[in-house]
Amino acid sequence: MLVSHSAGLAAEAVALVRGIAGDDVPVAAAGGTEDGGLGTSLDLIEAALRAVDQGDGVLLVPDLGSSVLTACLVEEAGRVVVADVPFVEGAIAAAVMAGTGAPLADVLAAAEEARAFRKL
Repeated sequence: MLVSHSAGLAAEAVALVRGIAGDDVPVAAAGGTEDGGLGTSLDLIEAALRAVDQGDGVLLVPDLGSSVLTACLVEEAGRVVVADVPFVEGAIAAAVMAGTGAPLADVLAAAEEARAFRKL
């Protein structure tokens, strides 16, 4: 699940993740505020969490600042985990691993490996 200050950024990142990892991988966007502004909404995060939770755990990938702090409010050890990873690369790595049916710990590990991805 992607948590961003911007609804547009979160939605486009989800579209990219689905384009690479496939439409079957449960991923959702929680971006912006209820009125469409920039910010972070606990209500939107909780709704997106319910939408993707299939009982195997959910990884939250926030962008920065208050989205991290707000995502941490819903963290539950072993069930809902906030990943300290690059937003796009971490989300894609996590989704690809989740698509294999891997457990939450492996999905988190794949996302964390994205920190070391080099572009050149």
